[in-house]
Amino acid sequence: MKIRTVSRTISFSGAAAIALLAAIPGHAQDARATAIAIMKRDFHAQGIAGMDRLDQDALQVVCTRSNNRPPKAIVERLERDQADSIKFPADGKLLGDWRAGEKIAQSGHGMTWKDKPGKPAGGGCYNCHQIGPKEISFGNVGPSLYHLGKIRGYGPDMQKYVYAKIYDSKAASLCSAMPRFGHSGALTEAQIKDLVALLLDPRSPVNQ
Repeated sequence: MKIRTVSRTISFSGAAAIALLAAIPGHAQDARATAIAIMKRDFHAQGIAGMDRLDQDALQVVCTRSNNRPPKAIVERLERDQADSIKFPADGKLLGDWRAGEKIAQSGHGMTWKDKPGKPAGGGCYNCHQIGPKEISFGNVGPSLYHLGKIRGYGPDMQKYVYAKIYDSKAASLCSAMPRFGHSGALTEAQIKDLVALLLDPRSPVNQ
């Protein structure tokens, strides 16, 4: 069986897919269909915010229909597919400028109907994470990132892990609530490098 995503085709066994679909209660499917119909009725495209924003890709559908608990076999296969699709920098360098990374992390701007196509977006990382010592307001949907490098290390393996996590969080956790910043094109390669530096450069305030 094949499920088409926005950018590539993902394949997994028909038996696993049938097992997933069989676990979905009919009333839950009806409720989701009703909710989607209401959103498509009431949402109006404007500027760069098109109707396609209401369409889930295949991975989101798998998580939604299974209440974020897909069968283990499907999780392992799809996480592996996502990991294989991560595009690491051709120059092999994963650390950018932590100062630029801090601006990106603190910015929630971009990708709204008022923004022009191609305008750089922010990461809005503070919405879900504690990042630096001076923050007085931050979300707790995700774990604190304060002292990340100081605790976990600054080496190449950790740099690769953080870059991959920002690029496509679903490679590490299929039903993660974290946006897939690189996969979706929300952030550029250079921006992701700067965020890696913010979290892992020993000179960054995150690690002071």
